[in-house]
Amino acid sequence: MSDLSARSAPLPQPKSRFRDPANESPAFRVGLTVLVLGVLAVLLVAPLVVVFSEALARGWLAAVSSLSNPDAWSAIRLTLIVTAISVPLNAVFGIAAAWAITKFDFRGKAFLITLIDLPFSVSPVVAGLCIVLLFGANSAIGGWLVANGWPIVFAIPGIVLATIFVTFPFVARELIPVMIEQGRAEEEASLTLGASGWRTFWSVTLPNIRWALLYGTLLCTARAMGEFGAVAVVSGKIRGQTATMPITIEMLYNEYLSVAAFSMAALLTALALVTLLLKTILELRHADQLAATRRH
Repeated sequence: MSDLSARSAPLPQPKSRFRDPANESPAFRVGLTVLVLGVLAVLLVAPLVVVFSEALARGWLAAVSSLSNPDAWSAIRLTLIVTAISVPLNAVFGIAAAWAITKFDFRGKAFLITLIDLPFSVSPVVAGLCIVLLFGANSAIGGWLVANGWPIVFAIPGIVLATIFVTFPFVARELIPVMIEQGRAEEEASLTLGASGWRTFWSVTLPNIRWALLYGTLLCTARAMGEFGAVAVVSGKIRGQTATMPITIEMLYNEYLSVAAFSMAALLTALALVTLLLKTILELRHADQLAATRRH
């Protein structure tokens, strides 16, 4: 009987060498939270405070008058034009690339995904230099375009090309996980019922990806407005013609026009904050639809 009870008694469990990270002491958790908040304050909050305080150092009138300068208006208008052209083109490319990758099986799919990720690993300055080498006046294509009155480098088309190259992964990278999660069943059912390809896209695919598309478009917009490296190479920094807002900020700061530079920077920061606010609202209201993008 004693042998049977000894056999039925549970064996002592060995102590685990690892601790549950959720059971740390309150002091450790408070310290870690304070450390993270401190880093965020130094890297994010402090620059915002400095930008707006320097912009308003001489009052609202000085800041507004610096933005009313013709060169400042030209930079703002050029930035908005480039963004308005590049973002829709990137949205079209992102939808097409995501559709091809998720709905079809073909050789080279992995290579296509690698090409989409290429701007993340290539410096924007290198991308701008490649555009200059391809479409500059000394190249065969660029010389012909300049001779026919269609310059690419040191003109708006070059700025648009540089911005598209830097920002085109954002929409595709948001759409690909969502479309993989949804699969092909709904599209195949629509085609089986007699719908055309375009009808299937507009009635089935687009409603399913609309929030991820909007999310990627917001990210692309914020990146396009703030692009500096590639645009600085291809634009030539011609004030009043090819100088976007980030380039104008650098030029004004180098000329010791601090109020004008920080006023322009404050305006660009405000546009970025509005984009961030819209993105946050989208995440809060449509978290379920966007959850698939977090699994990739």
